[in-house]
Amino acid sequence: MQIEFHRLFKKKYKKVPLKIQSRFDKRLLIFGTEPFHPQLNNHPLGGDKKGQWSINVTGDWRAIYSFKDEDTVVFIDIDTHSNLYK
Repeated sequence: MQIEFHRLFKKKYKKVPLKIQSRFDKRLLIFGTEPFHPQLNNHPLGGDKKGQWSINVTGDWRAIYSFKDEDTVVFIDIDTHSNLYK
């Protein structure tokens, strides 16, 4: 599976605390080999985010991605649960 990052994701990633960046990097390694590992709590979103998926970075932080095609995902956002799902 190929992983890409949207420019919004890159911009927000630079602003999150280093601890969160480190946790995301570790989760990304897991995601790259086993996208539905239980630790990620990978799940589809509904409502206005239908067609997007979310993985847990920490208890409160999430990373949202979508499928570009059958072999490529694009991470599009990273933030706290409350900020993403207003």
